[in-house]
Amino acid sequence: MDSKEKVKSRAENILTLLQKEYPDAKCSLHYQSHHELLIATILSAQCTDHRVNQVTPNLFKKYPTVQSFAHSNLSELSKDIHSCGYHNQKAKSIQGASLTILNEYNGEVPNTMDALIRLPGVGRKTANCVLGQCFNVPSMVIDTHMVRIMNLLGFVETKDPQKIELVAMDLFPEEKWVKLTHMVIDHGRAICIARRPQCSDCILAPLCPSNHS
Repeated sequence: MDSKEKVKSRAENILTLLQKEYPDAKCSLHYQSHHELLIATILSAQCTDHRVNQVTPNLFKKYPTVQSFAHSNLSELSKDIHSCGYHNQKAKSIQGASLTILNEYNGEVPNTMDALIRLPGVGRKTANCVLGQCFNVPSMVIDTHMVRIMNLLGFVETKDPQKIELVAMDLFPEEKWVKLTHMVIDHGRAICIARRPQCSDCILAPLCPSNHS
């Protein structure tokens, strides 16, 4: 068995363990429409999903449509999302993306990577989240947990999200990409915590070259 086959085999075993440990893993952002998920994901940059979920119920009540976000008062919208951080930039992105969706896509969130990343404030991470959750397009969200854990597992030696995405897509089956992201995020929050990893309690420890227990 060559090294690539060994890596693939280890990835398969890791996937199996994660599926047993986190069978109910799913997107932790709360939303009821494609546009709401897009907004929530923009807000989640440099912010916890927990904080976003505290802000969005009142936000979506105040701005219930694409039109209401598109034609919002920018300074008022910025105040409404202040606690999510980077509120001025995020408000511009949310308003700009909503205007583009309204004017160019008849008010419907587009369903391709190319169209999504042309929206103000939307990069690959946000686009992949929307594609996977809303349109069942096989995709991977490379957040801080994915970056950290893919490195710790020895699958990559880079912090570049796009490079990590390409490697992970090659290692794991396409139909598991969306679920894998959620499982890794859950694992990162519960066990493989950035500053205090619980290696002694980690189900992946026997397969992890960074295991310190």
